[in-house]
Amino acid sequence: MLPEGYDIRPLGEGDAPALAAAYVRNREHLAPWDPKREESFFTERGQREDVEAKLAMAGQGLVVPWLVMHGADVVGRVNLNNIVRGVFQNASLGYWVDHAHTGRGLASAAVRFAVERADVLGLHRLEAGTLVHNVASQRVLTRTGFEQYGVAPDYLYINGRWQDHHLYQRILHDRPAGNSVP
Repeated sequence: MLPEGYDIRPLGEGDAPALAAAYVRNREHLAPWDPKREESFFTERGQREDVEAKLAMAGQGLVVPWLVMHGADVVGRVNLNNIVRGVFQNASLGYWVDHAHTGRGLASAAVRFAVERADVLGLHRLEAGTLVHNVASQRVLTRTGFEQYGVAPDYLYINGRWQDHHLYQRILHDRPAGNSVP
């Protein structure tokens, strides 16, 4: 359950200005956990391009992107990425919370929201990776029912170098695999 005054809603075509403002506000906060970003990423134009790309992938059933809102401000994101159907029925979970809004349970609420939506979409499993030193994110995942199942050396190119990650998963159900479309 989200704290009072917050909402989660789908990413929309007009969200580029609010996203650009959020990424500018959180540039230093997110830098240790994100890939290095081009300057254009932090602009309305860069965010408009990113939104268009995400919405196109959503239209193909490959991602489901949401925004965590506080009034008109974007204060976080949560996404189901790399959705694979067929016998796998899997997605990767991604999320972040604005530096000024941490410590309020938003990340856990956003993850719970995404887990519920993934189950409704018929997904069987969610996975997530955290940098080995990202203890806060590891706590969010374990608090929301994920279990660590491994460590992946040099897993993702984050902040300018290949970095090891702890891998987590959450099995959502044991129903037979379908091919539901989001």
